[in-house]
Amino acid sequence: MKTDIKNRNDIEKLVNAFYDKIKTDGTIGYFFTDVAKVNWELHLPIMYDFWENILFFNGNYTGNPMVKHKELHQKSEMKEAHFQHWNALFNETVDQLFIGEKATEIKQRAMNISSLLMNKTIG
Repeated sequence: MKTDIKNRNDIEKLVNAFYDKIKTDGTIGYFFTDVAKVNWELHLPIMYDFWENILFFNGNYTGNPMVKHKELHQKSEMKEAHFQHWNALFNETVDQLFIGEKATEIKQRAMNISSLLMNKTIG
């Protein structure tokens, strides 16, 4: 039975499931595996901190995702369809694992962040 997102353990569950999809995704996976050559052992804890801060405002994330996305865009052009696909995968993952107020909130916040990153990165 699905529950709402309640804590960091739930954030980790969501992030791990989401990036398991990303790693093999035919549309955007290559940005992570081939272009950015993501070190997953380093990247996943950063994403745990990021999403935990987004949802629970704990202040444990200090990175700059805008810079990272602009650098990535310079290496391999990102398009609106890539951001839309990211959103679809994220929402699908949330919906598969969770239900409730925080689940809805994280999807909305992800959409807002994605839109901002897209507009600032690709114009």
